[in-house]
Formats: sequence, structure tokens, C-alpha cells
Amino acid sequence: MATLRASDRTRLPDRAFAYVDASGRRRLPINDAAHVRNALARFNQVTFEDVDARDRARTRLLNAALRHAIVPVGFMAGQLRLGKRAPLPTGQLTLLLADIEGSTALLRELEDDYPALLGDVRRVLRAAAGRLGGHEVDVHGDEFFAVFRHASDALLAALAIHRDLRDGSWPRGSSVRMRIGLHAGRPTLADQNYVGIAVHAAARIMASGHGGQILLSEAAVRALGDPPPAEFTLRELGVHHLRGLSAEVLYQAVAADLPADFPPLRTTRA
Repeated sequence: MATLRASDRTRLPDRAFAYVDASGRRRLPINDAAHVRNALARFNQVTFEDVDARDRARTRLLNAALRHAIVPVGFMAGQLRLGKRAPLPTGQLTLLLADIEGSTALLRELEDDYPALLGDVRRVLRAAAGRLGGHEVDVHGDEFFAVFRHASDALLAALAIHRDLRDGSWPRGSSVRMRIGLHAGRPTLADQNYVGIAVHAAARIMASGHGGQILLSEAAVRALGDPPPAEFTLRELGVHHLRGLSAEVLYQAVAADLPADFPPLRTTRA
């Protein structure tokens, strides 16, 4: 394996690395042929901030391979396998949107440790959604978007996310709290992503809440069926104005082993 002494690494410019994250941490040296081969082998072990960052790093790495006359056959085959995913569903769906509360403060606190935390959080999100039959739609920064055929699965995934984050071990003893919004509707699938009012509503519902809270629209509650799963209860929070949308009755999912009391929602009460 190619090695690089710390003093030599410090003298290299940013362009000698395939990936420089938002905090300035430099990964995957590509300063010579040996390091390019090493970066090709290690690329899939790196946690990137988002899909765009991964694509930029892959392009820089492939350009470096071209400069050093390296043919990355195995690398490209692996990337093609990673790029394949099952088609996203259509029709009536429950949308789950989540983001980290206070992510900017966490970034300032953790600095170089933040990308590793973000990667671990994404693994928690993907595992929880995958166990309940969810389809990952998009991951961008500290935001996560998945859809489910069944509203009860979406809610159980949300509960699992909060439990796994609560029980996780995070850098420097920090805590990670996500706010989660659920909404049911028929979004339009376009270019492996969804568009439509249902997506905007789910995002507004999520943004109304607090870390550790699960908010549901009336449509999501109706989709749960009667009676809903016995693991939780629903607390009606009244009618709230969602920015750019009509007023919506919002509910909070309450589980016995998770926090249940939060500040008022970040909306205007109708």
C-alpha cells in the first residue's frame, strides 16, 4: 500500500486529493501512480457528504488515472454495480423526511470528526428504512428522504431511527437528534426522484418539529389504518399553517421509551 508521511501530505495542494470535504479534510491522495491505485481500491470505503461530492471525487480520481495511464477496469465495474438500484415505487406512498437538529452547531463542535458522524448517521437511517421495506430516494448533507408502501412501516422506521440514534456512540460524547416528518400522498416520479405537493408538505411537516420528534399529517394518520400499530399512540397537536401550503392537522407519535414532550411547533397555530 502506498504511504504518505504527514509532513509530505501537508505540503501537497488540495488538487493532489480526490476528495476535500466541507471542513477541509483531504482524502484519497492522487499525487502519483501508486496513490492513484490506492485511491481506486479505497474509494468505496470513504463516506462522502452527498452524492454530488462522491461524483466530483470519482471524476477527479478517474482523470488522475488517465494522466498516469492506469486503466481502472475493476473500479468502474464496482461503480456500475453500486449505481444500480431497484426502481422507486409509484402510487399512494408514505414519505419520510428527516434531518439533524442543530447540524451547524455539531459541525462547529466536532470539526474533522463531523464527516465520520454523518456517515454513521446515514448508516443508521438506511438500515432502519431498509429493515421496514423503505426505498431511499435522496441523501443530501444531513437530510434523508425515503418512501414506503405502508404508512405503518414508515412510522416504525421513524421510531427505530430515534432509538438507534439514542443508543449510538458518537464522537466526543455528542448527541444526535433528528426531526422526522411523515406525509401520505401520490408524488410524481421524475428522473429517480419525486416532485409534487406531497414532497413539499412532508418537508414542511419535518421542519415544524424538533429533534427526537415524529410529526404526521392527517393523511399519514389515515393511511395508518384503524387501529394503528400498538407500539405507539398518536397525540393531536391541532391545526397549523405550513409555509406556502394550506393549514394541516398535525399529530405526534408517542412511544413509551422515547421523549414525548417538546416545545411548540415551529409553525403558526391556526
